[in-house]
Amino acid sequence: MQYQEHLPLSEVSPPVAPKHPQVLSLHGDDRIDNYFWLRDRTNPDVIAYLEAENAYTKTMMQHTEPLQATLYNEMLSRIQETDLSVPYRKGDYYYYSRTEEAKAYPIHCRKRGSLDAPEEVLLDENLLAEGEEYFELGVFAISPDQRLLAYSVDTNGSELYTLYFLDLVTRELYPESIPETEYSLAWGNYNQTVFYTKVDEAHRPFKLFRHILGTPVTEDVLVYHETDESFNLRVYKTRSEAYILMHLGSNVTSEVHFLDANSPRESFQVIAERSHLVEYSVEHHGDYFYITTNEDAINFKLMRTPTTNPTKENWETVIPHREDVFLSNVSAFSHHLVISERESGLPKVRVRQLSTGNEHYIAFAEPTYEVYEGANAEFNTNILRFNYTSLVTPNSVFDYNMDTTERELKKETPVLGGYDRTQYVSQRLNAIAPDGTPVPLSLVYKQGIEPNGANALLLTGYGAYGIEEPDSFSSTRLALLNRGVVVAIAHIRGGAEMGRKWYEDGKFLKKKNTFTDFIACAEHLIQAKWTSPEYLAIEGGSAGGLLMGAVVNMRPDLFKAVVANVPFVDVVTTMLDASLPLTAIEWDEWGNPEDKTFYDYMKSYSPYDNVEAKDYPAMLITAGLNDPRVAYWEPAKWTAKLRQLKTDNNLLLLKTNMGAGHGGASGRYERLKEIAFEYAFLLEQWGLNQG
Repeated sequence: MQYQEHLPLSEVSPPVAPKHPQVLSLHGDDRIDNYFWLRDRTNPDVIAYLEAENAYTKTMMQHTEPLQATLYNEMLSRIQETDLSVPYRKGDYYYYSRTEEAKAYPIHCRKRGSLDAPEEVLLDENLLAEGEEYFELGVFAISPDQRLLAYSVDTNGSELYTLYFLDLVTRELYPESIPETEYSLAWGNYNQTVFYTKVDEAHRPFKLFRHILGTPVTEDVLVYHETDESFNLRVYKTRSEAYILMHLGSNVTSEVHFLDANSPRESFQVIAERSHLVEYSVEHHGDYFYITTNEDAINFKLMRTPTTNPTKENWETVIPHREDVFLSNVSAFSHHLVISERESGLPKVRVRQLSTGNEHYIAFAEPTYEVYEGANAEFNTNILRFNYTSLVTPNSVFDYNMDTTERELKKETPVLGGYDRTQYVSQRLNAIAPDGTPVPLSLVYKQGIEPNGANALLLTGYGAYGIEEPDSFSSTRLALLNRGVVVAIAHIRGGAEMGRKWYEDGKFLKKKNTFTDFIACAEHLIQAKWTSPEYLAIEGGSAGGLLMGAVVNMRPDLFKAVVANVPFVDVVTTMLDASLPLTAIEWDEWGNPEDKTFYDYMKSYSPYDNVEAKDYPAMLITAGLNDPRVAYWEPAKWTAKLRQLKTDNNLLLLKTNMGAGHGGASGRYERLKEIAFEYAFLLEQWGLNQG
């Protein structure tokens, strides 16, 4: 389909996808899917339709290209293009990555003995990415003797990585490479053995292999095969370097096996056999495994057990379950445990000295923030590296002395152009859900903005998998804040901001709480005069894209504009197809629609199944042709059905990245261009498109 640039935009017609009705029958119910045919990417008509939508999107957004360029240059000007990460120590070496102006990818380096020593470049991603439309580094793992590097690359966004081994002394690659591997890898302690994972046809990591460097891949030993299609497999090494752990997990159940890293050819041993709905994770210290588990403890508790006989009868309680505190992670060092928690919606970190049992919390002053562990490669240290950020504080790397409680700011990510955090305000509000539950909302805006009902406001949310929506800084967001836009984050059920029950109350047959929580947040912002429906835009991606689709079906009158990135919107059909990546694994998140109860419930909120003949807000929908998580056809089918049924004249755009996957374009410059495009769409809808 051709679009004439000289035509007025009002006369440019969008693509119309042909209807080829497909009857989908289950539980005595027939669903008519007119766009089921878009699943066949080998059909040239499918690619032609996606390209026609891209051409239409380009035409309809062409007049915003000067604004896109302004936004891009503005965002780029705030980034220190030539920059250096904070080096971390591992044995005799200091490791870091750096970026150079005009280069899209990091360069990985180290120095031996001192930061004043000569630099050794380990891997330059820019060289690896030459000639590739897409590039993503997966594994980056140094061997225990620090002579060898295992790394993997994906060059099309499919998240299938090819694994390579590089001798850092001779700079020669080993002759073997291993295709279609996944993210996880662990080295045995004698530098010649690696464990890696492979994926099945549904993209599930399901097999663990042992490889001896310098030997043919055909001789690799299959160590473990996970046959339960709802479980995936990952492998990693404890910080103590004493054990290699194999974690087998569904969304609700887990099982961990361990292996002495000094004896990589021995067999893994199980710590505790899987038990449905019981999750646990394992950390190692000295003679004990420390186990974080939700068994009879919805917010998790900490146990420990001897490494010599770790079966459940030997588990003893270290930190009991607490109703009001979510225990999210425990990290072990030679003399300390670092305990990550969430209480009242905020992250907390406490440090326990193992010899005395003395504890203290690390203090944070802002009303809303995010904190997480940084690069802590060494076990035998009293220094904890953590990252701190908030809606107004750029990411800050601290080294924290766990004995003296002194903290040293190693680096705050520079924001060029004179950023002054005192010119911005962050605060926490509560909306009230229909069932009376308070739902936290985080806001950030520029000083002087008042709740007058006329502010452009962008409300974002996610609400799935127990993943918290972080209150973190974004230098790109300044492009909105400086134009008077208020940005709000809805901490809705389905995440875990308020504890594990917060997650449980936003999944399965309680999934609609996620959507009604978000709508309640929107209504609260309107009632409190922070915005109004003609100025309220919303944004979410992946499962957050499902959120976008659900709420615009339920309350399209609340929103001016929607950005739905790689949205999971064809819930029933996808969850019925176990051949698709992630489907079987995610039955524990959404339910299995082979069960009529789940089928009926899913069908009642599935965005694609509930598109109606009514007015919808302006919408920008994105997709990735190679996306293994949310197949491109979900946003494509949704767009086609919206075009068929919606009764408004609001802009509806589908933008498919034909050479990327779930995360969009690779490389920092292309990513900025994507953000500039989205922001230009929003600013246009708000009437703030004058620069």
